[in-house]
Amino acid sequence: MTADLLLGLQWGDEGKGKIVDVLTSKYDIIARFQGGPNAGHTLEFDGIKHVLRTIPSGIFHKTAVNIIGNGVVIDPVVFQKEIEGLAKFNMDIKSKLIISRKAHLILPTHRLLDAASEASKGKAKIGSTLKGIGPTYMDKTGRNGIRVGDIELEDFKERYRALANKHEEMIAFYDVNIQYNLEEMEKEFFESIEELKKIDFIDSEEYLNQAQRAGKSILCEGAQGSLLDVDFGTYPFVTSSNTTAAGACTGLGIAPNKIKEVYGIFKAYVTRVGSGPFPTELFDEDGATMARVGNEFGSVTGRQRRCGWLDLVALKYAVQINGVTQLMMMKGDVLSGFSTLKVCTEYNYKGKNISHFPYNIEPENVTPVYKEFKGWKADLTGMTTYEELPIELKEYIEFIEAAVEVPIKIVSVGPDRKQTILK
Repeated sequence: MTADLLLGLQWGDEGKGKIVDVLTSKYDIIARFQGGPNAGHTLEFDGIKHVLRTIPSGIFHKTAVNIIGNGVVIDPVVFQKEIEGLAKFNMDIKSKLIISRKAHLILPTHRLLDAASEASKGKAKIGSTLKGIGPTYMDKTGRNGIRVGDIELEDFKERYRALANKHEEMIAFYDVNIQYNLEEMEKEFFESIEELKKIDFIDSEEYLNQAQRAGKSILCEGAQGSLLDVDFGTYPFVTSSNTTAAGACTGLGIAPNKIKEVYGIFKAYVTRVGSGPFPTELFDEDGATMARVGNEFGSVTGRQRRCGWLDLVALKYAVQINGVTQLMMMKGDVLSGFSTLKVCTEYNYKGKNISHFPYNIEPENVTPVYKEFKGWKADLTGMTTYEELPIELKEYIEFIEAAVEVPIKIVSVGPDRKQTILK
């Protein structure tokens, strides 16, 4: 049995949570493969908005098993609050959620290190969410990290203390003024560790291998977006993990030849949170309208997202490096009311037009080349079939499909799981 993979193709916030929720009924297992609690997957149904940070988006379906894979970094404090937030829905979370022993833990001192590092950079800061994710991945690759499986060891607290002491020395080295009460933070941390222990820990690579042998269907769920990948994103303005398809193999232990469908999620326009280059960013009323109508504020951080026209150069790049087989276009409804739409089809890169994504897309090197489309006025939010969509939107969709050579199978016309059109 193969596994399918779902990931974002832009700078995150594409609407992955909703699509995982829509698709979950087809799968036995939903497995999150990378990222940390800076990823806010928003799901909306029955008039209620839910924001998940670490727990996979299949948790609301009765039959799906949800796995937090080894590629994820877990903050036990955030995780406990997430569990408490779900308690009111009377779900048997313990029977539906399991965690890889190889997943790394975010310590309180990781969050402090994140704050100290960002403060030391001044104007050169990268826009970290200050959740401790970067320092945790640094410890992982530096072979210093503490993993979920270490909680089961008798010397867990000694291991914790040794790493926390090292972190305090590093914080002092940054020589910045950050206020904190580590004793209070540690008390909360160890209380949340006791709650974490109530969830079953597994050797997830073995679990998933056996599930595949047993014919179980698996959906691998990514966080953030492809343009934030630590290798292939707009470095250094990226996250600290592999957000692309390859991350599902290393973040879950699933072999590449076991992956079948790769679902790519993108917005009908583009958004970005934090710092970093953004060729099609709008600073005018069109950009402000996108932000307002699209409610473009981070589901975890609350930060306003930067908005711009669809960038086909970047989208083709993301489709290519992920091997995307099906596309899902989100927030088509947000573009209703624009008289004219623009799509970036090429970059003018150092005076020459190119159609590939170059090493550097800073504004001094890249100017977007646009193609214009006629907009539509119709309210899409109540439409349920592809045939109902305005001809202008269909032409927009067909142009994108031809450009990236991958079919768009789903068009989302609103935040609710019911506002999803299958093409």
